[in-house]
Amino acid sequence: MDLIILFLVGLIGGTVGSLLGLGGGIIVVPALLFLSPYLPILKDLTPQVAVGTSLVVIIFTGLSSTLAYMKYKKVDYKSGLILFIGSGPGAFVGAWVNKSLNNQSFSVYFGLFMIFCSILLLLNERMKPRRKDVTKGYIRKFTDHQGVEHAYGFHPMVGIVVAFSVGFLSGLFGIGGGSLMVPAMIMLFLFPPHIAVATSMFIIFLSSIVSSITHISLGHVNWLYALCLIPGAWFGGKWGAKINQRLKSKQIVLLLRIILIIVGIRLIFQGLA
Repeated sequence: MDLIILFLVGLIGGTVGSLLGLGGGIIVVPALLFLSPYLPILKDLTPQVAVGTSLVVIIFTGLSSTLAYMKYKKVDYKSGLILFIGSGPGAFVGAWVNKSLNNQSFSVYFGLFMIFCSILLLLNERMKPRRKDVTKGYIRKFTDHQGVEHAYGFHPMVGIVVAFSVGFLSGLFGIGGGSLMVPAMIMLFLFPPHIAVATSMFIIFLSSIVSSITHISLGHVNWLYALCLIPGAWFGGKWGAKINQRLKSKQIVLLLRIILIIVGIRLIFQGLA
């Protein structure tokens, strides 16, 4: 029964992570910590093991969903590789800093971080009418299925700095980084939500490899947990990408905000209690 529950955690995490470009760690890490008192297999689970194992699983979620989004031609590879220049080293540093956190502080910081991301998305909606077209830096264009052309982009150095911060939080919290990368891409760089989600999963796939190697070297990966979670995460990554194509951009952002708030409040309560 414990193994089946872990499979379902991986499936839900992979589906939600791929659907919203989060990577899945936002579901997997809190779920493992929440279930640890109730499942014998998770006895003595630490935040470090939860994060390290989650990042290994996210490699497969990222690969599965990236392959799916490639078929829909929604992945911006050039932007993704530029941003990975920052997120890769950031993930490495974050993974090392992670070992200094305990259960309580980890949950509280993680929860506050989730709520902060949700507030950023809300502010982004209210500031949207004041936006101007992208005219400087690295410019990209995308034509949606309705024939509307969207211009977006960023200055490479600014993008790398932002991606480093995201990668750091990814390695620190084991979340893949998408919970901050997607809002940043939408708000700061004007990415269309569908492109932001797909490209985020591509970046998450690459950065998770880097941070996973660090956590493996530190002994923060439980391979039994990973083997139970990976199959569900793989199928979830494909299903999430398929569901994403059926949703409108506003629905994707709304779902992202709701998930971030729910998980954030639950983590803060868990940490304080």
